[in-house]
Formats: sequence, C-alpha cells, structure tokens
Amino acid sequence: MSKILLVEDNEMNRDMLGRRLLRRGYAMCFAVDGPVGVSMAAIEQPDIILMDIALGEMDGWEATRRIKANPDTAGIPIIALTAHALATDLAKSIEAGCADFDTKPINLPRLLEKIEACLAASQLADC
Repeated sequence: MSKILLVEDNEMNRDMLGRRLLRRGYAMCFAVDGPVGVSMAAIEQPDIILMDIALGEMDGWEATRRIKANPDTAGIPIIALTAHALATDLAKSIEAGCADFDTKPINLPRLLEKIEACLAASQLADC
C-alpha cells in the first residue's frame, strides 16, 4: 500500500481528497501548511506527496524546494495541486522540483493516473 502525504491548508479539501484516496487503498498522512509538510515528508517518508501551491507563509513551491534539497526526501515524487491552470504555474512547479501538476477542482480519475505514473517512475528509479 502506497503512502501519500497530502499538504493542504483547506480543511474541507484535505478531508474530501483524503477520504477519496483512502477508499482507493492509499495510506494517508496530512500536513496543514508548508513547514509542516517539509517536516512530515522527512518523518513519514511517503511514497508520493500531493502539494497544494497556495499555502500561506511558505507556498508549495518553497516547500517542494526544501523537500528536494534534503537528501532524505529528495527522491519522493511531488504532484503540485493548484486552482490556477496557468502555463507559468506549471513551469514554476516543474522548476521547483515537482514531477507533475494538476488543477483544482480535482478530477479524481486524472489525478489517480498521475499518482500511479509517478509511483511507477519512482519505483523504476530505485531499481
């Protein structure tokens, strides 16, 4: 069972997406902001991180950069989640170290495909 860290400051979004992913068989852990997300990545060592971009004092891009700068968490794939579907947001997410990008509101089948693709690529990289 793959473990997902969901970094999301909106309680309703966190609860809704978390429950949907739990029903799909994923183990879940949660962070309410960027600093907690960085800490939780190191503590929980999830298989993948879903990172909201608009998080307040430390946005998702900065949290991603910090996770990728830590040798203990650098290999964890991160999918950026944002309500903004601009090409510049995609470019900033990739530049920060995200493996993929998805928009809100969440299209669960599409997000599940991206999660599985990132997990498969990560497992190949570990071989």
